[in-house]
Amino acid sequence: MRSPKRLAEIRKLPCVKCGKPAPSEACHANWSECGKSMGKKASDEYTIPMCRACHKSMDLYEGISRQEAKAWFAKMLERTELMMRKDEDVF
Repeated sequence: MRSPKRLAEIRKLPCVKCGKPAPSEACHANWSECGKSMGKKASDEYTIPMCRACHKSMDLYEGISRQEAKAWFAKMLERTELMMRKDEDVF
């Protein structure tokens, strides 16, 4: 599912990894259970705000296993949802 409105709101949030102020990139989940497949991004409902450096690091699994990345992403997705509802930082 594509949601330009959600992506625009995500980009207004700080990076959930390092806290760098907006604008952020909308980092999509990289797992099939979130709708990711060959040549297809996951659904926009599975996006978190990340700065360019943290986004790249996440996509390359730098210093983290795939399972650790999935668990961390799930926590950050919950945090992102809270930030969007309350319109405040939840760090």
